[in-house]
Amino acid sequence: MTPRAGAETIVDAWIQHPTGEFLRRPMFEPLLRWRGVDASLFPAEIPHDFTISALDAGRVSRAIVSAWWGPEGPMLSNDHVATIVRGYPDRLVGLAAVDLSRPMDAVRELRRAVRELGFRGVRALPWLWRLPPNDRRYYPVYAECVELGVPFCLQVGHAGPMFPSEPGRPIPYLDEVALEFPELTVVAGHIGYPWTTEMIALATKYPNIYIDTSAYKATRYPAELVEYMKGHGRKKVLFGSNFPMLTPSEALVGLDALGLDDDARARFLCGNAAAVFGL
Repeated sequence: MTPRAGAETIVDAWIQHPTGEFLRRPMFEPLLRWRGVDASLFPAEIPHDFTISALDAGRVSRAIVSAWWGPEGPMLSNDHVATIVRGYPDRLVGLAAVDLSRPMDAVRELRRAVRELGFRGVRALPWLWRLPPNDRRYYPVYAECVELGVPFCLQVGHAGPMFPSEPGRPIPYLDEVALEFPELTVVAGHIGYPWTTEMIALATKYPNIYIDTSAYKATRYPAELVEYMKGHGRKKVLFGSNFPMLTPSEALVGLDALGLDDDARARFLCGNAAAVFGL
């Protein structure tokens, strides 16, 4: 079932507004094939309505729009994200990406994104960099996140594209980061499967670690995650879709069947993201 109609507020913690070039990158071919999507049909510049209409269909009030940066350079630049955010300031919030291979450039770009573009954090993909999050190249970014008071967001769990999955394992990599940066807020996206129990353990252990459900339909949430959301983890899990790879409407199918009480549901759909990202 889809979410209840009415005044329910939904925040999507992980989306992208793509370009045709971004979607046609070879790394995404397995994902698009699984989705039955022909990336060659997308124009170079995709209209903003492509993303906004998907949010409307899922009754998403606000969404966190992520930039992408990898070893070869920006894939969805911070300025690309800023353009769509400026067009829909009441619907969208920007999330930066930076060049981990150049630490001072990364710190300066994060400062610019937060202070000048109004972004609310930064995201990195360990599988894309082939670097687990305890690698030294992340550490200047962690320190700047603490100084700026913004969260660091990342992917955890197996890699959907044809990249090694090991950098996405929560323990020991993210565990060490949380120990060394107790002031750092971390949002770990994509649930952490097949290491979901490890991810729940970290979110339980550390007050500043959160989980988002991006890339998974509610019907596919692991049972241990659902139990965590119902109980002592009700303040620690955020809804996310990972649009355009999964639309918010698709991601929310089966939400009612999870059996969340009203408090847990409201925190999951909105309250936790509002607290973490300062919405």
